[in-house]
Amino acid sequence: MKVYDLRSDTVTRPSPAMRKAMYEAEVGDDVYGEDPSVNKLQEMSAALTGKEAALFVSSGSMGNLIPLYINCGRGNEVLCDSRAHIVQHELASASAIAGALPIQVPTDSGILDAAQLESRVQPDIYYCARTKMIAVENTHNAAGGTFYPLATLRKLGVFARRRKMSVHMDGARLFNAAVASGDSVKSLCTEVDTVTFCISKGLGAPVGALVCGTRDFIAEARRVRKLLGGGMRQAGVIAAAGVYALTNNVDRLQEDHENAKTLAQALACTSWAALIPDEVVTNIIYFRTPERNADDVVHALAQKGILCGSAGQEVVRFVTHLDISRENTAEAARILQGMKL
Repeated sequence: MKVYDLRSDTVTRPSPAMRKAMYEAEVGDDVYGEDPSVNKLQEMSAALTGKEAALFVSSGSMGNLIPLYINCGRGNEVLCDSRAHIVQHELASASAIAGALPIQVPTDSGILDAAQLESRVQPDIYYCARTKMIAVENTHNAAGGTFYPLATLRKLGVFARRRKMSVHMDGARLFNAAVASGDSVKSLCTEVDTVTFCISKGLGAPVGALVCGTRDFIAEARRVRKLLGGGMRQAGVIAAAGVYALTNNVDRLQEDHENAKTLAQALACTSWAALIPDEVVTNIIYFRTPERNADDVVHALAQKGILCGSAGQEVVRFVTHLDISRENTAEAARILQGMKL
């Protein structure tokens, strides 16, 4: 039976060309700053985001934790969406390790707006925590892959500077946001002080993320990475996969978005899935199963070769990626339309 793995874009496997790049990678000791492949990846990442410097880290979670540790810190608050990844899926590390308190702001679409944050900033009183950071997620996983309009980011930047706060972007799927919006990665990062993006999701590399910011910030980030046990040695063999991904796998993200739309339209034609296809804007699909338990639907889909995951009692998630071709998508869509639950 053919298997269509739609659980996440983290399940992608390195292509033969990417494996070749990894095999041929020049390496050195990255703790000494001597790995040429890591340095190349960091330089590319800084240039793409428009920041002065970048640091290769083991995961997006580490890439989010380091700015929280440095720019927010113990006893201070970070404003974020109530469904933010740093709240829901990073083991409370913002509080447990960085010592920061996430102030969760409910939104309809995962997109924070400067106007709604005004009342969330603590007054300057000695017994109140300081509100030090805004964290935005772009694209927003739990909100269904939504992305920030450039105008909204600009307003947040103006607000943060007026309030003397920093802005961090959890850009785990930043390149999906750029492709979907038509804005450059650099323009999306202009108003943020720090940004983290993953190379292990839609870009198809096996591991890693980059955190980008000023040179002074990255110098301190290197220290905190070591504190967290994240120092790497001959990491060029995995950094080379990131270089390949940034060179070859960005523009094709549009295909993932189109495939997600195809699957959403197929789901909308069934009697057991509820969603609005036009609300699928990148590569993430959430749909409701109002008359079925989501786990039962996931099990039934698995029996047909479609792997996915539940996100609540009546919610299922699909994620498209580079290992799901247009042909795979068309086949999966036919299976969905033919299923009776």
